[in-house]
Parts: sequence; C-alpha cells; structure tokens
Amino acid sequence: MEPAALRDDMVDSLEYDAKGVVHSDAVGLALREVPRHEFVPEEQRAYTDQSHEHAGTRILSPTSVARLFEALDVESGDAVLVVGAGVGYTSAVAAELAGARNVHAVDITRHVVYEARSNLADAGYGEVLVDCRDGTHGLSEYAPFDRVLVEAAAIEPPRALVDQLADDGRLVMPRGAAGQTLVSVDATGDVRDEHGPVAFAPLLVEGEQAGALERNRTDREDRERAQAAVGNGWEHEWIDWD
Repeated sequence: MEPAALRDDMVDSLEYDAKGVVHSDAVGLALREVPRHEFVPEEQRAYTDQSHEHAGTRILSPTSVARLFEALDVESGDAVLVVGAGVGYTSAVAAELAGARNVHAVDITRHVVYEARSNLADAGYGEVLVDCRDGTHGLSEYAPFDRVLVEAAAIEPPRALVDQLADDGRLVMPRGAAGQTLVSVDATGDVRDEHGPVAFAPLLVEGEQAGALERNRTDREDRERAQAAVGNGWEHEWIDWD
C-alpha cells in the first residue's frame, strides 16, 4: 500500500471514537501530509500507532503527537519552538501547521540533531532550523514564540521558555515526575488548561544527555525513573476500553 494511503488509514483511526485524539481539521491534515516513514527506520511500522526507540531517543506515537498538537493549537504563521526535537517528526508536523520557516527546534544530543536535520530535509522541511543546545534555555535569539512545545517532562515550566513566549503565546508540556499531566501554560507561567495524563521521559539538562562526558544523573537514578514510569502510561487511564 502507498504511504499516502497508510497515512490516511492512520489518521482515520485517530479520528474515530475509539481513540478520538484528532479533533481539528488542521491537525488531521498535517498528519496526513507528513511522510512519517522518513523519520521511522522500519518503514513498514511507520504508520502503526506505536512509539519507536531510535538513536537514543523516542519517536512519539501518532496518538501522542496528535494530543500534543491539539493542545498546542498552532496557526499558520505562528513562530514555533520545539524543545526535545528528537529525530524531527513533530517538527515536521509543526512545519505543516505553521510553515517550515517559522519552526525552530532544539535537542541536547548532537547526533540526534544531525539526524533530525537530515530527516527533515529528506521529507521536504529543510527550512526548519534545528540547533544543538540545552532545551531549558530555549532559543532566545529567535524569540518571542507564539507556541512552545516541550517533548519531555519537568516539574515546572522552565523559566527561560516562559520568558520567550509572546504575550498571548502558549507553552505545552508534560508536567510532573512519575505522575504527569499534559498542560498548557501562558506567558505568565500559569497553567491554563490540562489535557489528561501522559508519560514522557524527563527533560535533560547539559551533562545528562547520552554520550556526555559528565552526567548529572546517575545510572541508578535512570533505573529508578524507568521503573517509576512502568504502569503510569496514559493509555491505561485515558481510554475507556469498554
């Protein structure tokens, strides 16, 4: 089956009541347009509703991506910052919604940044800017941003990211540790909306990334965080399987 047909089937499943995570025409169209197989190494699995571990990072499932962008509410022409860009898939969806030249992305791991740049170029979104830096610092030279998407969890929104929001901007992030909630935050740092439970990896700071010469988090802490996350995925609480 052609990739476009597989994407249509994927989005149809996200729109149906059983999942019901795509509500807006804009998000549905963006997911139908982005060639997800350019970002997922196993092409035959690119359009299944699963996350994938690759290059030391996680490629989010289509359901997770849909939930993030429904909460983010990106409009054409918005200046968008993606923190924790991974291999670039969510940045591509943001590019479909806002325009590639309006999307900026950062990731703390250098080899992941290189892969994101390559993937985005191959998928037709080469104008997206991807930089290697500590995402908690944002990208001040391109601020203010109308929308900031954080693809990793933190107890509170990083102050620098809030400061880089436009006055009417919105930041969406998983908030919490073992028990996380997807939240929308305004330019004052206040939570304006909650969008249900989620389970994301923690937001890394300099020294914690894979391959760093010096890590702030110990291997034991990594194991404890992983164990705490088991059984706390949103899938078990958020969907009424009956």
